[in-house]
Amino acid sequence: MRTAARWAPLLAVRQAAMGAALGAALLSACGTPAPSAPAAAPPAASPPPAAPYDGPEPWPLAAGEVLGRGERLLIYLPRPGDQLPAIAARFLGSADRQWQIAEANGLQPAQATALPAGQPLVVPLMSGNSIGVRAGEFQTVPILCYHRFGNGNNKMVMSPSNFAAQLDWLARNNYSVIRLGKLAGFLAGREALPARSVVITIDDGYESVHRHAFPLLKKYGFPATLFVYTDFIGSNDGLSWSQLQEMAGSGLVDIQAHSKSHRNLVERNPGETDERYRQNIETELRAPRELLERRLGQAKVQVRHFAYPFGDASDVVLDTMARQHYQLGVTVNPGGNGFYAQPTMLRRTMIFGDLDLEGFKSKLQTSRSLSAP
Repeated sequence: MRTAARWAPLLAVRQAAMGAALGAALLSACGTPAPSAPAAAPPAASPPPAAPYDGPEPWPLAAGEVLGRGERLLIYLPRPGDQLPAIAARFLGSADRQWQIAEANGLQPAQATALPAGQPLVVPLMSGNSIGVRAGEFQTVPILCYHRFGNGNNKMVMSPSNFAAQLDWLARNNYSVIRLGKLAGFLAGREALPARSVVITIDDGYESVHRHAFPLLKKYGFPATLFVYTDFIGSNDGLSWSQLQEMAGSGLVDIQAHSKSHRNLVERNPGETDERYRQNIETELRAPRELLERRLGQAKVQVRHFAYPFGDASDVVLDTMARQHYQLGVTVNPGGNGFYAQPTMLRRTMIFGDLDLEGFKSKLQTSRSLSAP
């Protein structure tokens, strides 16, 4: 894996920030006030409190009573039949934030559709611990990478039964499968994430994604990001535009860019001049973004994330990422992503077809010890 040298100073700053944050967490855990730090830029502000809705009843699954509220939280008495996603949508602006209510009340995901009768809920209105630093550890978010689905001996092919077993294990063990885009707020220190957050990504755009993976994602309600290289669309093994439209329209599959042709972006073609190389890299990043947004506009697809073919990037590629307004870039360098991770060089872990369930569990790095190197 090549990490561009120009990003070394930025990575050093992020690592220094991590060290300061972790040190503060340790001092806090020991009950000793942290010493005053030299003047520095102020940290990212927490999101403002959500504005609770008190109008007529447009929330059939969140129609209970607000018993009291403050700046940071409110107390809510559910009615029979109320559900956490609707309560989160009503008070926090998004059903995706139901985990914050569950965490604040010690509820398991299974209780989201069967809330304890007559028991008030705490609804936190402000996002706390937005960088995931806790006593003794800090949060990391693994991004899983799949390619093809079906049967066979090729390690790049995941069998539907193994994929189903992996999704089932995530669901039964209280993991939160989140959208890749959620990482942007976490990395900027603006948005907290569930403690066991995992991202699912699928590369290339094989037709088997629609045939095997998509039905399982729908069964479990798990979102995924599909990185496609647009020259592959409509080929014998590739997804069709109608299949991409269907998946994007489901609200579960986010279609993003994996280049135009899947060339290795850090290697020069024979006889390729500096100027031609820069032009070709521009095309590899610009063309798929424009094409996907135009052809999938009905599903309101916006392309802001990029998967580097073969996991490689260079200074030229990273400069082009910025000009083309990409916010996140993913490699194939394994491991979890802490709050200090470089957004355009995120770690991502390959999940091969020959991996058993125990091996899969070992890939889910959702935290690291403060004492880890």
